[in-house]
Amino acid sequence: MEESEGSAQGRVTVYSIQGCPHCLQAKATLSQLGVQVCEVDIGRHPELRARVKELTGRSTVPQIFFNNVHVGGNDDLQKLSPEELQRLVSVVKEEPLPADAPPLPEEKQAGDTVEEGDGEFECEKDELANLVEDFKHCSVIGCNRRGLTRYKQSFSGDELVDWLLKQKGIARAEACGTGQALLQKKFMVMVCGRQDGHFGEGTDTGDTLYRLLEHDPHSALNTGQTAACIPIQAADLSLLLRDMILKLFSQHLSTDGKSVDYEGMSADPVFQGYCDLAIQLQRVELLSLSREEKLAFFINIYNALVIHGYLRMGAPTNMWQRYRFFNYVSYLIGGEVFTLQDIENGVLRGNRKGVAQLRRPFSKSDPRLQMALPDAEPLIHFALNCGAKGCPPIKMYTPQDIDGQLRTAAEAFLENDDACTVDSGKREVRLSQIFKWYKADFGGTDEKLLTWVLEHMGDSPKKNSLQSVISGGKTKVTFLPYDWSSNSSH
Repeated sequence: MEESEGSAQGRVTVYSIQGCPHCLQAKATLSQLGVQVCEVDIGRHPELRARVKELTGRSTVPQIFFNNVHVGGNDDLQKLSPEELQRLVSVVKEEPLPADAPPLPEEKQAGDTVEEGDGEFECEKDELANLVEDFKHCSVIGCNRRGLTRYKQSFSGDELVDWLLKQKGIARAEACGTGQALLQKKFMVMVCGRQDGHFGEGTDTGDTLYRLLEHDPHSALNTGQTAACIPIQAADLSLLLRDMILKLFSQHLSTDGKSVDYEGMSADPVFQGYCDLAIQLQRVELLSLSREEKLAFFINIYNALVIHGYLRMGAPTNMWQRYRFFNYVSYLIGGEVFTLQDIENGVLRGNRKGVAQLRRPFSKSDPRLQMALPDAEPLIHFALNCGAKGCPPIKMYTPQDIDGQLRTAAEAFLENDDACTVDSGKREVRLSQIFKWYKADFGGTDEKLLTWVLEHMGDSPKKNSLQSVISGGKTKVTFLPYDWSSNSSH
């Protein structure tokens, strides 16, 4: 919660979240007015979310009040006439704060729990990490052939065992046990040979080739270094990463919220800290995650990876660049590479074909198929996107009440007129391209799509208009042009 200086009796209250450009635009405008502005981050104070919705009838942020007068979002603020804005400023300057002014968060007491994601990662080094670091720099790792295939940065099981015998002076049985431990802990993976997942006695270690996990050839953004820490819970790691990159993004967002200094962000030492933390995703445990944990983990990681991808490749500005970006930008997670497209369509959409894709992301033999949710989760589309006129009041997703958080994100998205407009006269509903691209997720037909939209809208005049248009029979559905310039994931 931030307050700007001022001796005014009343106050302007702005409900916002970190990294929301519309909130920054509103703050920049309000800071020119010479009144006390109190900003409440409801990402940090989710207990106020329901009360703000009750007061405003809206799920998006920012929401702006002059004393107890609700102005609306940033768009509404910018549309105020100079006369009306001056009248509201006078109210704040001349009238005391009324009893029914919008609420501020209660002061936290010492010992109160802080929001998840506000902690810091403490690395407890894995006992095998130093061994891997030594092995990485030995001459054993090189290019090997098996048949017609070349395997770069690989080594045979025999070569690893011999290195352990000669350089570390350990017995053969212990060396084989170490090899098995390196496999189990995902420090290395098999790239060619018997697929039984075992190393050592009883297997042909001479023919089998391995590669250190960090030498994955897919250009994932978090490879090239050893994930030396004992893995922490996947959900905790995703919250830390999302929180860290969101803070970084916020610090390099212009004061008017209209541009991001990606160059400055790349050079920020905090970004290097983020990259170091992302390396720990390499060996995280995914197989034990519940549906709710998977949803929260992969949504948070996707949103963090998009920003990391922007820093490395720039933001896509057309359909072709978007296709390349989402099929290329990736992380190595739990021993497997996941591109943005793999996360969205493979995991979160239950292994369905994406836009312009000829086949499903994961084949039947793909180990990543175990991560796919049983069905497509249509609500994820609104957690992976931010509407152009207002953001969902959630900055990070948690397994607790993930479905409620996703419904809030959908409601916030549909409040925006660049996501949904209703023309009662023409009996026409105009929807975001997202509904066209992923129509199958929303029922597959215009009728089912409209029913889905109606069911996920908050109570509002727009919802009433949609209800009456649908009740009247034949409704025309068209799709709004997609504004690529606003496609930052916050």
